[in-house]
Amino acid sequence: MARRRPWTRGTGPRTVREVALDPVVTNPDHYSVVLENALVRVLQYVDEPGDRTTPHVHPDSVMLTQSAFRRRLSGSQGERDVELPAGAVVWLPAQEHTGENIGETPTRVVLVEIKGSAAAPAAGPVLGPE
Repeated sequence: MARRRPWTRGTGPRTVREVALDPVVTNPDHYSVVLENALVRVLQYVDEPGDRTTPHVHPDSVMLTQSAFRRRLSGSQGERDVELPAGAVVWLPAQEHTGENIGETPTRVVLVEIKGSAAAPAAGPVLGPE
């Protein structure tokens, strides 16, 4: 699958920080763009047990799990272990974090990132899906 350009907001340019921490830029071995238009960007995420990501940001997103997984997310607000079954669909509020596959199986996830004014950051600190 061909790599595509980093996420671009439908309502205007992104900040330097947003571009620098785009997961497609910071972790290209794990994230790839599968579809992008003015309203959403859809990412495929894949990793193996023990894999870690570097710091990156996500706007408000919908996460669809293609495999069951266990991950440890770390950010300025602390650390959280997340375990989800295959086939889960969850809301992921805008956030910055690093991740680590702490399970025994690969992670396969699709993220649908929301663009524009609907993708405003959460009012308080958030880590992981709701």
